[in-house]
Amino acid sequence: MAVRPMRGFRQRDGWKRDDRLHESGIAMSFHPSDCGDDIDRIMEVMTAAFAPEFGEAWNRRQVSDSLLLAGTAYCLIGAEGSVDPAPDEPTAGFALTRAIFDEEELLLFAVLPQYRGKGLGAALLEEVIARARSRGIRRLFLEMRRNNPAGKLYTGFGFRTVGVRPGYYRTASGERLDALSQELLIADD
Repeated sequence: MAVRPMRGFRQRDGWKRDDRLHESGIAMSFHPSDCGDDIDRIMEVMTAAFAPEFGEAWNRRQVSDSLLLAGTAYCLIGAEGSVDPAPDEPTAGFALTRAIFDEEELLLFAVLPQYRGKGLGAALLEEVIARARSRGIRRLFLEMRRNNPAGKLYTGFGFRTVGVRPGYYRTASGERLDALSQELLIADD
């Protein structure tokens, strides 16, 4: 399915793109000022969804800067499960990814605590995988701390651990936690 990119607008498929679309279908970077409202929505989710003791949340500058990188895209999910929620619908979660060639990395993935356990995380991850598959992505990567409760979700979708970074995360109390690098092989339909 061809997607006609438009600068500064969210496509109907839920991903932001600009006027530079690689022939592989991978969305190229776009200017963060074109999506300020969505960055606000991402930051609202991030602030509430990431526990501060692990230092995993990004600040607004990090999110904005990442959107300048080629191949970076994001997806929002609404409280009712809609991808690309209307401005008046509460945002329940988001995913931020970066693709190069036939690989993509799930940089950030979050669902607000009050919407967890309702299938929204699974719906969002399913959307990320479907979009990756439609663009010819063969492998999807992520990294998470060992005790991350989202690990059950990732395992349920077929992610497997392919590497460990011992003591990568440090809690506020000084405890060191391993980072797990995970991979999902995406088969063609």
